[in-house]
Amino acid sequence: MRVKTRIAPSPTGYLHVGTARTALFNYLFAKHNSGEFILRIEDTDIERSEAKFEDDIVAGLKWLGINWDGEITRQSERIDIYETYLKTLLADGMAFYCPHSQAELDEERKKQVANKFSPQHTCDARGKKLGKGLIRFKNDTEKTVKFKDEIRGEIEFDPALLGDFSLAKDLRTPLYNFAVVVDDATMEISHVIRGEDHISNTPKQILLEEALGLQQPIFAHLPLILGKDRSKLSKRHGATSVIDYKNEGYLPDALFNFMALLGWNPGREQEIFSKKELIKEFSIDRVQGAGAIFDMTKLDWMNGEYIRKKPLKELVELSKGFFQFPISNSQFSMLEKVIALEQPRLKKLSELPEKTDSFFKEPEYDAELLKWKQMDNLTIKNSLETAKSILQLVAENGMTKENLEKLFLAKAGKDRGELLWPLRVALSGKKFSPGPFEIMEVLGKDKSILRINAAIFMLK
Repeated sequence: MRVKTRIAPSPTGYLHVGTARTALFNYLFAKHNSGEFILRIEDTDIERSEAKFEDDIVAGLKWLGINWDGEITRQSERIDIYETYLKTLLADGMAFYCPHSQAELDEERKKQVANKFSPQHTCDARGKKLGKGLIRFKNDTEKTVKFKDEIRGEIEFDPALLGDFSLAKDLRTPLYNFAVVVDDATMEISHVIRGEDHISNTPKQILLEEALGLQQPIFAHLPLILGKDRSKLSKRHGATSVIDYKNEGYLPDALFNFMALLGWNPGREQEIFSKKELIKEFSIDRVQGAGAIFDMTKLDWMNGEYIRKKPLKELVELSKGFFQFPISNSQFSMLEKVIALEQPRLKKLSELPEKTDSFFKEPEYDAELLKWKQMDNLTIKNSLETAKSILQLVAENGMTKENLEKLFLAKAGKDRGELLWPLRVALSGKKFSPGPFEIMEVLGKDKSILRINAAIFMLK
């Protein structure tokens, strides 16, 4: 069988993690099987569909590296195809026009729910030849609807619970369950891999496939993505737009890797996978049925691992857009050194401005931060004077981390913190920062002395 999968988002909202994970699994499955993966935009909801949402979906998938084959397909460009199939069902008596108003249907549903019945509409006009109204499927099926789910095994439904379900608002406005069946069949989709929230739609789609004589695809329903508290994923768990992750400083390869493990298990302890490795190893039979936990702490750890693997020059280019304060042309030459210092500690690129701002502007801090243990102001001042005197004797070509470390440690007492803590704070203005030797190497001799003098002046 030639494998062909799809992702079919509606442009009624931004691309979120759930849709992106579904796209990723479809992509990995198709590529693992040397198949095809396509992007279909389900934009028949004219009132809610917006171009900005389609642009976001496309940009998010491209940024993640989930590349589709061929051109983008849009349902709005396939209306004639849907109309043809609808006319066939109407002509064969397998569909009909329902005259009931939405108010009547809502009242019927309300009563069914109150009486603890499964909400459905079996229409009293199903035998009439009306020419307008909602188009419904004439559901006379009596046998149990069964299908094999590649993740969950055999699933079956009682067709009586489906009623005469809706197909289209009119001949030119198809609804989801009808359009998706026609699309998947005419596009020769072999595997429908989607979220478990679509399981309830599957029996309706199977009945339509049988009525139209269309090939049934293989179904696989993915587990829901849950927050750490095992509730449905929401914004408080980090369920934001995929592009928001880009703007937060996550790397696409890291998010790609992280999402691949949301419901799929490689069968061993390894967690860092390249795109090529994931394509090689992915299989549906290792997708779990239980909910997948979205753990922001793990994503931050994984993103940090990818940041550390990035070549420095590439990381600098990726980082430039995160600096909101002005950086002069001369300071850009220092940027590479600064980012090299922070690269081992970064979790995401958006942390860089706060972590590195003191390299580009004079630090502001409380004099109390200069204190190491029980040191008083006079002892701190003397410590800084000692640091300055050491630095004044260093030649410009000696401003390397290794040389500075050797010179300062030779002068440090038993408690190195008495010399190095006030010095580091004077240089960075921060409680947490790279070591003083790394900072001085980047700042240079003159700027380092100026900052030490500023700290001494503060103590006066």
